[in-house]
Amino acid sequence: MARTFDTTCCIVGGGPAGMMLGVLLARAGIKATVLEKHADFLRDFRGDTIHPSTLELMHELGWLEDFLALPHYKARHLHARFGGRDYRVADFTHLPTRCGYVAFMPQWDFLDFLAERAAACPQFELRMATEVTDIVAADRHVSGVRARDADGELTVGASLVVAADGRSSTVRERAGLEVTRLGAPMDVLWFRLPRGEGDPQEPAGSFAAGGILILIARGDYWQCGYVIAKGSLDALRDAGLPALREAIGTLAPFVRDRLDHIRAWDDVKLLNVAVDRLERWFRHGVLAIGDAAHAMSPIGGVGINLAIQDAVAAARLLAGPLARGMPSDDDLAAVQRRRQWPARVTQRLQLLVQERVIRAVLAGSGELGAPLPVRLLARLPWLQRLPARLIGLGVRPEHIA
Repeated sequence: MARTFDTTCCIVGGGPAGMMLGVLLARAGIKATVLEKHADFLRDFRGDTIHPSTLELMHELGWLEDFLALPHYKARHLHARFGGRDYRVADFTHLPTRCGYVAFMPQWDFLDFLAERAAACPQFELRMATEVTDIVAADRHVSGVRARDADGELTVGASLVVAADGRSSTVRERAGLEVTRLGAPMDVLWFRLPRGEGDPQEPAGSFAAGGILILIARGDYWQCGYVIAKGSLDALRDAGLPALREAIGTLAPFVRDRLDHIRAWDDVKLLNVAVDRLERWFRHGVLAIGDAAHAMSPIGGVGINLAIQDAVAAARLLAGPLARGMPSDDDLAAVQRRRQWPARVTQRLQLLVQERVIRAVLAGSGELGAPLPVRLLARLPWLQRLPARLIGLGVRPEHIA
């Protein structure tokens, strides 16, 4: 027999956007159910950046002290390396926030923290290992979802379904929300390398003709992202692992002594980079937020920041309508109006960097010098506050109240 239950807001996807929206709605007295298809949050290759704006939200919720008790690394500056020379390009220490840094923390720790806080709210429910397979709709009105868990098929009725299930969203596809694909010239290979005592203390990107290496500190190892031209993985495989190790060693000479930790291609995972957005984030009974509404480039690591800000705005704008019954299309449109502009501005900036910097680097050859904007940022430290603000706060920060 098919199982059914009802909730007020059914949130599909237990990532940063879904978990933040769930806990904020529950705190406002709205019954919120988060459905997450995995059994836990332990996916390795996810964004680790907790931006100053998100840390400010933790303070507004009264959680900052407990949150910062979790293992994390504080990055007060960002650096880029061109032609063997280091350039500081962003300075977070002057931001008008309590935390003048980006906290690097495994995303599973962040999500576990949100789940723990949400569990204290009687109106919150998290169902892990529950995969949404379809929406329930009639006469263009979405009234719930169909899902599958360990006990079989499940139907969840809801006043509102929120698609927070990422750039490959099942909900947005089933709801027929049209996606505009903006393209990306690169993909990213993710892998781990051990950290050493003499290693740099702040995250950095190393640029050389044909490749880019991003290093993110995680305790005793580096989470590494090697940026390659889109569609070039087969050619890299044909060239062999020694060639890959040599390219990485050229970008970051201090890791040469540990490159043998890349033993096989199974140690390297591909992130297929996509940048896209919805022209319309909603239809009656369903709303998309985060990557489901606007998949971001990994440039600046701002995707998590935008997803969380979407969730905060959605909770603030929809808690009242949800308490009164079913949000109208005008209510859902208000969320899109609030968050569409910052998402589009950010994507426009990312596309500019992709075309002017990333594409040129990946297609280049010979000695690579730093672009003029990078040289100016390094020469004029006060300018470093601008990229810090764009990365750390975004163009429209959100607040709990």
